[in-house]
Amino acid sequence: MKKTIITVVGKDGVGIIAKICTYLANNNINIEDISQTITGGFFNMMMITDMNAASKPIGDISDELAQIGEEIGVVIKCQREEIFDSMHRI
Repeated sequence: MKKTIITVVGKDGVGIIAKICTYLANNNINIEDISQTITGGFFNMMMITDMNAASKPIGDISDELAQIGEEIGVVIKCQREEIFDSMHRI
């Protein structure tokens, strides 16, 4: 299974989750788990997604999510699960 970790950080605003989830649904990416918090006006979200049925390669999806982030004023990062795991091992 091709899983990705998507993180979103930035100033809170209306429609952040809707914009990202709509993009994922339009590209056949399933959200398996999601966690989000707002602290002091700052938005933080982490998603684990299944990209097995994705309509595009992960590089394109990552670039397009980053562009959406710029448009809505947040930073969106998308990484394959194995890379995320390797980066966070001590």
